[in-house]
Amino acid sequence: MLKDHKRLAKRSVKCAVITVSDTRTKETDKSGKLMIEFLENGGHKVLQYSIIPDEKTVIQETVKGVTASNEVEAVLINGGTGISNRDVTIEALQPLFAKQIPGFGELFRMLSYQLDIGSASMLSRAIAGVINNRVVFSTPGSSGAVELAMERLILPELGHAVREVTKDLN
Repeated sequence: MLKDHKRLAKRSVKCAVITVSDTRTKETDKSGKLMIEFLENGGHKVLQYSIIPDEKTVIQETVKGVTASNEVEAVLINGGTGISNRDVTIEALQPLFAKQIPGFGELFRMLSYQLDIGSASMLSRAIAGVINNRVVFSTPGSSGAVELAMERLILPELGHAVREVTKDLN
């Protein structure tokens, strides 16, 4: 049955990439560029790319705008997922989710623990969910975290996740 799901998954997904950072610019945003590179190398299209400050209202308005687009099917966000006072991406996204995808964060932390940063992975608040029938993934802003999430979780399931969210809309 899983093979059928994979077989029916979208091969190319139209995406938006958002970097949440108070300090990065398009020239210094390694993680946003890495997300874009992974998506394009995976056959997906990046229709929008932006860098926004770690401000709850700005994050919410940006995500609402992107998910209102009929073109964008998935949104990938990096940054603002830590536990410092300035990290508010999770607080911005959670009220917008129609559905959460808790397995993403759980698996991300497990893989981070096993393959990357050990016990520091418990401080990660990576999250995913559905907003306005769009799949939204939110990862930490480090390039190591982005690489891990893209390679091991997001790219293998992106087309499948989009298909599952949209298959019964018509």
